[in-house]
Amino acid sequence: MSTSAKSRWTTAEAERLYGFNRWGSPYFSVDKEGHVCAHPAADERTVRIADVIKEAASKGLKAPMVIRFQDLLRHRVERLNKAFAASIEEEEYPACYRGVFPIKVNQLREVIEEIQDAGGDHSYGLEAGSKPELLIAMAMHQDSDGLLICNGYKDEDYIRLALNYRKIGKEIIIVAEQLSEVQKIIEVSEELKVEPLIGLRAKLGTRGEGKWAMSTGDNAKFGLASMEMLEATRMIEKAGLSESLRLLHFHIGSQVPNIITLKNAVVEATRYYCQLQKMGFPMGILDVGGGLGIDYDGSRSNYESSTNYSLEEYARDVVYNVKQICSTMEVPCPDLVTESGRAIVAPHSILITQVFDRISKRDSLVPVLKEDIKHQVVADLHEMLHGRIRYGNLEIYHDAFQKKNEADSLFSHGYLDLEGRAQAESLFWQICSRLEKKMSKARGYQPEELIGLSELLSDQYVCNFSVFQSLLDHWALDQLFPIAPISRLNERPTTNAILADITCDSDGKVSKFIGLEDEKSYLPLHPLKKNEPYFLGIFLVGAYQDIMGDNHNLFGRVNEVHVFLEEDEEDGFYIEDTIQGYRMKDVLEGVQYEAKYLCRNLKQQIDKATKADVVKPRDGVRFMELYEQQLQSKTYLDIQYKKKRRNATKKT
Repeated sequence: MSTSAKSRWTTAEAERLYGFNRWGSPYFSVDKEGHVCAHPAADERTVRIADVIKEAASKGLKAPMVIRFQDLLRHRVERLNKAFAASIEEEEYPACYRGVFPIKVNQLREVIEEIQDAGGDHSYGLEAGSKPELLIAMAMHQDSDGLLICNGYKDEDYIRLALNYRKIGKEIIIVAEQLSEVQKIIEVSEELKVEPLIGLRAKLGTRGEGKWAMSTGDNAKFGLASMEMLEATRMIEKAGLSESLRLLHFHIGSQVPNIITLKNAVVEATRYYCQLQKMGFPMGILDVGGGLGIDYDGSRSNYESSTNYSLEEYARDVVYNVKQICSTMEVPCPDLVTESGRAIVAPHSILITQVFDRISKRDSLVPVLKEDIKHQVVADLHEMLHGRIRYGNLEIYHDAFQKKNEADSLFSHGYLDLEGRAQAESLFWQICSRLEKKMSKARGYQPEELIGLSELLSDQYVCNFSVFQSLLDHWALDQLFPIAPISRLNERPTTNAILADITCDSDGKVSKFIGLEDEKSYLPLHPLKKNEPYFLGIFLVGAYQDIMGDNHNLFGRVNEVHVFLEEDEEDGFYIEDTIQGYRMKDVLEGVQYEAKYLCRNLKQQIDKATKADVVKPRDGVRFMELYEQQLQSKTYLDIQYKKKRRNATKKT
């Protein structure tokens, strides 16, 4: 790229193109040299992502890797708690905020430890949704002032665990999802002679919004309808446990994009809460569940990958609406609980992947000479490319598309040879490429088919990662994640690309991206340079992706580094911990293949081949050594670059 071309492109344009000034604020930006920087504490302290990758490499960890900014995680916990504290003070709300982190969103020990440490001054608790999560929560829950909320379907062992934890003086609340659980809580509490703390989950009539809209309503998976809630209160009262009913809970769904939906749900749930209070139950806590979203695309809209509200606006609306309803119904205001998970952990993690190859239609666009053409369909395409200047762009495209289909059909029926088909394909893509260049310069209305040429001609950048392991929500739910190059953002991106992973599945790709105005089917990237690594960052992946990953093709977990700010370090950070990604041995043992068993089976085959004089003994030994070595290596590709040769010519 020429110097003049570079000068016409600024890092401000890069920030706008990739959305750093929208979804990335205040945590990510681009510096003057074109490097992506993190601001984990949302202040002037800066960490270059490229520096983290370089230091991780010095410790033996290569991409793909997850970078966790632990200070950013801490900032999110503090921001949520401060937002509610400020709203409570502003509204003169007479009760307090007692948030809990739902560990299903990210159960990793390092994440839970950092959240617990950051939430220590705020009595920030935990929420568990299964027995394994409850075991984690009980062990990690050190703050006696923090709540432990028990959600999810429960058997007697789940309830027995929770009630034993209650016995040691912990404020653990068992939320009943159905009437059968109410009965189990009553029976086990009588058996253990302990007074439980009970919550009821309401099945709201308010309809959710976004991908998880069906979390509420009559057919919702969890919660008690109004008739069931009345029956639950009768069961609790009959068992002499009226003083145990302390909490009302609801959940409107994950990643709620529209603040109106949240407001309506809070109002309806507060009505439930007030009715239970008026029935004589002590209550005291309203748990508004999760739903607090992340603005993945930076549009600040009610689109499903965005939110039309901020974290602070969410806190104000919850506090204000609960106070209004309680005042109207003359009921004391409850302590407020949220189970915000995605909003806490999503921003702190970045998935780094390395592009190592590309697949491009343009690579096969070879000139087709008129004298080499043997078939009329190829001649027609040649004429469209070189002779139809007076025709309209859309007409040329339609005619070319029809001729390409004709060439494919002729080849299938044996009337066109391989050379003729190759000529037809090359001419068709040359026509499309020329039309795309015209479209990029044109203004005003453009036909949809011609606009789609950019997608049709996009390169595939082959990246060293697995969508199924590290980006499952994109594959399963079409979740958009911000994606951008880590460096070279002071250069104009001139290649439109989609991302292909290294799995052997055609679905293993990313082909939906955040655009300036709408979703895009390609991402503007830079041309690859020989022997120079090109890293992409996939941002806001800290929620669910760490846990929900699939071992498709047995790639397994990627490398991981935990970064902390450090002013005494020259580059402003240090890597506090590293976690090695899975080895071949690890993933194979996960599907019941022990390394010794595999080695023994292969050695038997090598010995048999050696005895039959199919392979030389020394070659057989080398093969066995290579096999054993690979069992200890990482599952992802080990991308190597040739070192640049130094000029060996000596000065005379």
